[in-house]
Amino acid sequence: MGNELNRRSFLNAAVSAAGLVAMGPLLSACGSGPAQRAGVGSEAALKAVLPAYVPNTSIKPDIPSVAGGPDVMTNPGFLSYPANRVATVSGIPGKGGTYSAVTPLWGTIPPADNAFYAAMNKALGVQLEMKPADGNNYNTIIPTMTASKRLPDWIQLPTWWNSQMNVGGLVGNQLADLTPFLSGDNIKKYPNLAAIPTAAWRTGAWGEKLYGIPSFATGFQIAGTLYYRRDVFDAKGITADQVKSADDLMRLGKELTDAKSGVWAFDDVYRYLYTSFGAPLKWRVDNGKLVHLYETEEFYAALDWNNRLATSGYVHPDALAGDNANGNTRFFGGKTLISSGGTGTWNLADLQSGRAADPNYRRGAFNIIAADGKSTPRVDMGAGASIMSYLNINLKPEQIEECLAIANYLAAPYGSAEFTMVNFGVEGTHFTMVDGVPTATEAGKKEVQAQTYPFLAAPAAAVNSPGVDFVTKDYCAWQAANVKALAKPVFWNMNISMPQAQATADAAQQVEDAMRDCIHGKKSVAEVKDAVASWKTSGGGDKLIQWTNDNVLQKHGTGQ
Repeated sequence: MGNELNRRSFLNAAVSAAGLVAMGPLLSACGSGPAQRAGVGSEAALKAVLPAYVPNTSIKPDIPSVAGGPDVMTNPGFLSYPANRVATVSGIPGKGGTYSAVTPLWGTIPPADNAFYAAMNKALGVQLEMKPADGNNYNTIIPTMTASKRLPDWIQLPTWWNSQMNVGGLVGNQLADLTPFLSGDNIKKYPNLAAIPTAAWRTGAWGEKLYGIPSFATGFQIAGTLYYRRDVFDAKGITADQVKSADDLMRLGKELTDAKSGVWAFDDVYRYLYTSFGAPLKWRVDNGKLVHLYETEEFYAALDWNNRLATSGYVHPDALAGDNANGNTRFFGGKTLISSGGTGTWNLADLQSGRAADPNYRRGAFNIIAADGKSTPRVDMGAGASIMSYLNINLKPEQIEECLAIANYLAAPYGSAEFTMVNFGVEGTHFTMVDGVPTATEAGKKEVQAQTYPFLAAPAAAVNSPGVDFVTKDYCAWQAANVKALAKPVFWNMNISMPQAQATADAAQQVEDAMRDCIHGKKSVAEVKDAVASWKTSGGGDKLIQWTNDNVLQKHGTGQ
């Protein structure tokens, strides 16, 4: 969770809505457009493509990162905003070029000609025409632009929409190949980009070439986790570390539920709990054979437990009815005491919203558990970044270099002079420092949308909750306690383009519908098995498994 997550509540919803789809292979479906490119799989190919990693040491965090294994690490934590705003870029990066840029915006679009944009153009040395588009319709806006081949010079494409936006067909046709500019030591020309972890760059690699520029890279990327009301637990003398198994959770549900008083232990938790039963994120390889999630016994064990939970009386009735939109409201109000969601939820904005409902509110998270209480806890990790920007293929080499110099400015580390400008604007005009925290003025509220420039490029994520350091400490401590549980799933961080028929089968809508009814107590596990059997035959599931085995596993490996 970084500053971008503190100030972008949309990401919380986006990660939750995309769920585990966004955490698995990044898919792009073949249509009638250009030929698709399979994901980069071999380490030999990656070594020739990926940029060198050179950590930035200009700003020291209060809570350093903790490594959990290759490509796995916690996010650094800052207990206050750095008082000394170090400049990491010497001079003005641009050379006077003019470029258009389109990014999604989940918020009020600022006036086109505002003082913040003007100040940024002056700092960047270019005329960067920012054109934020409605994030709620972004996945339909972009295909219209690509169909007419009217992409801007610079565009942001969220990875969870790779399939809908046909990114696999756009790379090399409408999107520029950045490999000659950024591969290996070439990236050292742009030190702030070089400080972005290697795993994030893998997310923008297609067909063994580098195309995407990542934002908000993290070595601690998981779909989400189980949360609890720490203030309520503390008052009851319950500690989260007492929960070591799924049975412990069920017993806790009985203890916490008081339906007569309008309090239920659980909200909807399945999506962030099923891997505790040993179920894979999407794929598993057993003795060289590719196995789909739906073919595993662990998948059905997780469904069975959640089905029993749904019929136990421990889950809020509105959650069982499928009302996820008001889940936070129930949690804030103490109507539910155990919830689930993306890790971007745990931030200052969450504390403020919770304390508006209950002054004692404090969020906590259970440690990652193994359902049997005996196995080693494991959670599959997602891609190194989910926000990627791309440059137009029609740009000349010198224009690409100028845009990369701009990206280097935008990727300056948390608390630097450049970061402060990009995220808060001009001091005295768009923000003032209040108790050491950059605080927006009225002009800043109207003109500075932090979902704008960082969507083109941004530094690796950092944990911070300005003015409330215990939120940062709590979240960093939880990451440190669980970092070794993170593991790479099959096809980790690989971009996979597949025919439309296989992409449709991958969505498995009939199975997802049956699963949803099962975990809400409306259908049995046997009925989900029936839906899976139908999916495998008439729904294209068997063909999906065979295609993925032949075209990905056998040619590119597992990505692990």
